[in-house]
Amino acid sequence: MRPRLLELDLGDEEAWEIGLTCGGTVEVLVEPLALDHPDDVATRLYDRARTHAARGGRGVLLTRLDGGPGAKRLVLDDGTVEGSLGDAGIDERFSDDARDAMARTASRVVVRDDARVFVEVIAPPALLLVVGGSHVAMPLTTMARALGYRTAVVDARPQFATRERFADVDDLRIGIPSEVVREYPLVPSTALVLVAHDYKYDIPVLKIALATDVGYIGMLGSSRRGTTILRLLAEDGVSETALERVHVPIGLDLGARSAPEIALAILAEIQAAKGSGSGQPLSAKARIRT
Repeated sequence: MRPRLLELDLGDEEAWEIGLTCGGTVEVLVEPLALDHPDDVATRLYDRARTHAARGGRGVLLTRLDGGPGAKRLVLDDGTVEGSLGDAGIDERFSDDARDAMARTASRVVVRDDARVFVEVIAPPALLLVVGGSHVAMPLTTMARALGYRTAVVDARPQFATRERFADVDDLRIGIPSEVVREYPLVPSTALVLVAHDYKYDIPVLKIALATDVGYIGMLGSSRRGTTILRLLAEDGVSETALERVHVPIGLDLGARSAPEIALAILAEIQAAKGSGSGQPLSAKARIRT
């Protein structure tokens, strides 16, 4: 049996039952996997992609829908390429589609000449890494979990990094933040938030983060405090381009005052950055279009 792409028409109630916001047409890839045969091409490539994603990496699986079983190719962001769509020429024609999908994180069907291929993105869950077990960190991690983030809180102060304060956080670590954050994947799908409000934590962590491809960096504090920290980093050799990646003061302007309100403003900015959104009201955008 070869892979098949099924098209399903869903009404609103059916869509709601599986977690979608409204009805419509969805496409679902169905293919057999020989889980008891690790040498099976599809099984092997899926396992390889899943292991890579668990380490923070990204990958794309190309499955030829008009080919025979095993017409599958894996492309990872570390340069690894394994498998084939059945022809070297076809493999080459879909190389750009694999790289494009990896950047956009969107799976889709692509047709090139006489080949129809499902381009499937496999990526790690987005990580929210919070430095500082403050009152803001508590609602921030709770809200982030509702959006599907894996959450982690790091603090050197045992009285703040407790399970009583962070009952539902995925990973709670006590240690020197600049050492502990190195153990997490600082990749484009990770958002790093500094809410300890402490120079001895913020500056070392920022130096590490700004040398990586971490997707979002935000720091709690006033404009004055942020300017001072960025100036100190510049004096230590961090480039102006790198410093522009730091969001300080952190969050969108929601008129926030309480810790939950500040957490909401932070998460709203993270989502806007992740989805390349403007952060402006959708009603204002609609008026602009009309």
